Amino acid sequence: MDGATQTLRELLAGLAGCQVAGDDRLPVTAVAYHSQEVVPGGVFVALKGHRTDGHRFLAAALERGARVIVTEQELAPPPGVTVVRVPDARLALAHLSAAYYRHPSRELMLVGITGTNGKTTTSYLLEAIVDHAGHRAGVMGTVNYRVGQQSWPAAVTTPESLDLQRLLREMHSQGADYVFLEVSSHALDLKRVDCTIFTAGVFTNLSQDHLDYHREMESYFAAKSRLFLELMANGSFAGGTAVINLDDPRGEELHRRVSIPALTYGAHPRSQVRPKVKHFRRHGLEARLITPGGEIDINSRLVGPFNLANILAATATALALGFTPEDIARGVAALKGAPGRLERFGPPEGPAVFVDYAHTPGALASVLKALQALDFSRMITVFGCGGDRDRGKRPLMGQAAAAASNLVVVTSDNPRSEEPLSIIREIEEGLKAMSVPRLTVAAAKQGQAGYLVVPERREAIRLAVRLAGPGDAVLVAGKGHENYQIRGEQRLHFDDREEVQEALKEYHG
Repeated sequence: MDGATQTLRELLAGLAGCQVAGDDRLPVTAVAYHSQEVVPGGVFVALKGHRTDGHRFLAAALERGARVIVTEQELAPPPGVTVVRVPDARLALAHLSAAYYRHPSRELMLVGITGTNGKTTTSYLLEAIVDHAGHRAGVMGTVNYRVGQQSWPAAVTTPESLDLQRLLREMHSQGADYVFLEVSSHALDLKRVDCTIFTAGVFTNLSQDHLDYHREMESYFAAKSRLFLELMANGSFAGGTAVINLDDPRGEELHRRVSIPALTYGAHPRSQVRPKVKHFRRHGLEARLITPGGEIDINSRLVGPFNLANILAATATALALGFTPEDIARGVAALKGAPGRLERFGPPEGPAVFVDYAHTPGALASVLKALQALDFSRMITVFGCGGDRDRGKRPLMGQAAAAASNLVVVTSDNPRSEEPLSIIREIEEGLKAMSVPRLTVAAAKQGQAGYLVVPERREAIRLAVRLAGPGDAVLVAGKGHENYQIRGEQRLHFDDREEVQEALKEYHG
């Protein structure tokens, strides 16, 4: 369903502060925020971005037949063109997008999941619970956007508002009654999920990440909090339940501040969904959960305490959505895992090799803590840090790896425009602060503890696997499900999981 029969006046209804110069009764054939996607008779919304400004492409949009220009700037309307001046073009795009696709979130049970870590696995758990209860779920997040057998590549964790509303409408048309959406701090700051109704919002945790964008932790937390304190709390789009992790200090703070109904989870004694009994094993976990719906026995193939936290998040959310304890137990048991989230490779007789997306200090520490609890002989960790991103977390990543590893292999992640060795040097500062010695390969082969520098990621993975003994664990962290590496302007095929499998073939002959 699209907005072909709707007029501009109908689409703008309720958008505060807009000033229309020209005809507002014309029918709108399409909405676009890229000039190359404008169609004759369409609306072009000029967004100001970090790298470019949509106002530079007004001429291109008009050449392609735009009849409406939405802008924050004063602009004399060209002949036959309506200009809508707005105080906030991103909010205007969100408003127009929701209206154009006839507010699909009103017809869905939409859950927004935000936090630094755990969003993807929580969404996979919820998808499994919904599927095994006989419903259809759509998912949008870091791995992909999908519903049923159809999937679309995820260029960003949370799509721009126009793409979001289009996908929500598409998912509804394909029979989805639930959609689980990973909501990034960028998306909240850039108003991509404004004008959207959430049945529930989930706050998983907060640790250092994206400070290249937010600059400091308070701004990062404020962006995450918008989902609960603004979007779900005010105006015609308000409603839903906040599901909050009380084990995280920022979760406790958020819980004190929310005005909407809340359901809490975690090991904290005041959490409404919490573990009564828990057992962690190399191939999964078991737990008995105390919940408002009664006790639930959980048996999962997911590994480690941080995955128990994800299960608690999914359980609390599913209860808020009205699912039964039996639905939850079946769904959790059915999930084998999420791509690139502590994904295990290798036969039982050799080293256990795990690939994980952990790319923040907190996530890396949590994953290593989970593996430490499984009594491997040695822990070998391979990781790097992305270029053109938060530089402050690089030494912290080094410290997290050093604190829980016998051997650290520092390598490249997505260096982008930065020199890989300059990124590695900043990681090394954290290792040096922990008094971890830099080793030669010969010393590492003798079993000495310390760290190696191997800038080529493929070589680093192969070396780490070669150095591992049968009872050891190797963690390859940072990229998870990604199947590319960005070097300069090039996006090259590279998949940690493929590289691990090749390294294991060599290891086992």
